[in-house]
Amino acid sequence: MTPEIHTQVTAEELAHSFEEEAAPVDLSRYAVEDWVTLAAFWGMVVCVFLQFFTRYVLNNSLAWTEEVAINFLVVVVFLGAAMCVRLSRHIHVDVLYHYLPASAGRFLALFVDAVRIGFFVYMCVLMWRYVSIVARERMTTIDLPRNVFFYAVFAAFALMLVRSIQVFVGNLRRGYSVLERPGAFDGIGE
Repeated sequence: MTPEIHTQVTAEELAHSFEEEAAPVDLSRYAVEDWVTLAAFWGMVVCVFLQFFTRYVLNNSLAWTEEVAINFLVVVVFLGAAMCVRLSRHIHVDVLYHYLPASAGRFLALFVDAVRIGFFVYMCVLMWRYVSIVARERMTTIDLPRNVFFYAVFAAFALMLVRSIQVFVGNLRRGYSVLERPGAFDGIGE
């Protein structure tokens, strides 16, 4: 085993290393669903912290925190799925595309895009029906309507549909998709 070599740094050099200018922050890559998901996540964190604090510190648990935290988690999951659709980050199998001819791979990738769009159309219809069936339900622990969370899930499916169409159009313009050239989307290259 080779010994590690450490360069001696003075306290003054160390103090000046913090004076370097940070790179400018670029928030342009984030979309509306990213910010709403972040807010829902922090709402969930506050509820879970309140639940923990009141249960274990005050020994008098707030009953509503668990139900609200669960509903926030549902919103985070579905809006996070919309983020993944926008960035083409859902799990997919791309090994088949390495063995197919380019034209067959292109056709299959376009077919996958069309099936994804059809799936989200169908899920929007199902979620709209579900929301209309349970529109009058109230939360168990607090007297608030649950349909706010159901509408958020419906909005997430609608956003996934919109993002799927945007990804499909982008794939058409670009001439390939993440399935055909995954390295082009990871910044690795092929």
